[in-house]
Amino acid sequence: MKRYICKRLLMMVLTLFIVATLTFFLMKMIPGSPLGNTMKLTKTQQLAVEKQYGLNRPVWQQYLSYMGGLLHGNFGMSYQYTSTSVAELIGRRVGPSILISLQALVLGVVVGIILGSLGALKKGTWVDTTSSTLAVIGISFPSFILAILLQYYLGFKLGLFPVASWDGFPSTVLPMIALSAVPMAQVSRFVRTEMVEVLNSDYILLAKAKGLSTREVVFHHALKNSIIPALTLIGPLAVTLITGSMVVENIFSVPGIGELFINSVLSNDYPVIMGLTMFYCLLLCSIILLTDIVYGLVDPRILSEEKGEH
Repeated sequence: MKRYICKRLLMMVLTLFIVATLTFFLMKMIPGSPLGNTMKLTKTQQLAVEKQYGLNRPVWQQYLSYMGGLLHGNFGMSYQYTSTSVAELIGRRVGPSILISLQALVLGVVVGIILGSLGALKKGTWVDTTSSTLAVIGISFPSFILAILLQYYLGFKLGLFPVASWDGFPSTVLPMIALSAVPMAQVSRFVRTEMVEVLNSDYILLAKAKGLSTREVVFHHALKNSIIPALTLIGPLAVTLITGSMVVENIFSVPGIGELFINSVLSNDYPVIMGLTMFYCLLLCSIILLTDIVYGLVDPRILSEEKGEH
């Protein structure tokens, strides 16, 4: 297990280094000064501010300074929000984004497992057709369109939930439902495919031949072995929800990092853009690492394969 974790930690560090380097130099390739779009300054004032932020130094010195700051968790200072660090800005906004994303992930995964299982158990029936149709709609239907429909019908028309405020759990319900459609659809399709294959496997036929009930066969054998491969989807889905919730956050006025990212792009606030990019990458790598560890614990064959490679 130690070798397994160390190998993935090294891959995680390498990935973060590559993303940080690419992001830094891509920002430097954008023509013009970022301060020109965020501050109304004279040429002399702009030069003074560039000196304050270290933008007058050679690019390689800026790069080393930036990478050194990342090692200490320092993403730099925002151009748009005066005297405010990027880390502080992210810290203020990350809570609401993670809250609605995790709620959407849990809802989507649970509903997806139920729909996928029902579709596999009732293969070829109207239940399977309905499950597959919902999965296709969930993947093809943009989350922001669903968010607008939910806001109009459940918010404005029926008045069941808040539509543009952030005040406790009721404010999270509509964005949670809107964001849960994609994970629900992907998990549903994945679980159905895996369970159909599992139900036709030899050990399931053997379990039935031993006289095990349908419930025991499904819950103790088929469902467990169908869900294990789906664990690999949870990591990317979690980060996709957080990074893909920008438009939905704006629709429901959620004070999350989606709004911060959009504002930073519009104002060319490069430190915030780079900081959020690194935050997203770190979050993705951390969740994938956690998923790999859980996957290795649930399925010991993964660890055996790792040892076999050496």
